[in-house]
Amino acid sequence: QVQVVESGGGLVQAGGSLRLSCAASGRTFNTMGWFRQAPGKERDFVAQITWSRGNTYYADSVKGRFTISRDNGKNTVYLQMNSLKAEDTAVYYCAATTGIYYSTATSSSYDYWGQGTQVTVSS
Repeated sequence: QVQVVESGGGLVQAGGSLRLSCAASGRTFNTMGWFRQAPGKERDFVAQITWSRGNTYYADSVKGRFTISRDNGKNTVYLQMNSLKAEDTAVYYCAATTGIYYSTATSSSYDYWGQGTQVTVSS
């Protein structure tokens, strides 16, 4: 059974940091991604990473502030979020795919999704 489970969301003040975790199991994935969805808005791409080489790709809005990484031994992907802004407030979703993508940013490329974790940044 495939499982993608996020954790680590919460409430933080602007300028603060949070780290999200995503544990994936049940099959071999090649690329993991993070997306986010704010109220009344579409789900947007945040970052992605390939399992084998650790190639990363970021949305312009988070570049330089967020870092995606992976721990192959734990089958876990992390999203370190620094210098958080109020506009980062959203439900963050982890996604997994068997495809290998280096610069894709579309949700349709991903096959499995987590349930989401809320991140709220107070200004």
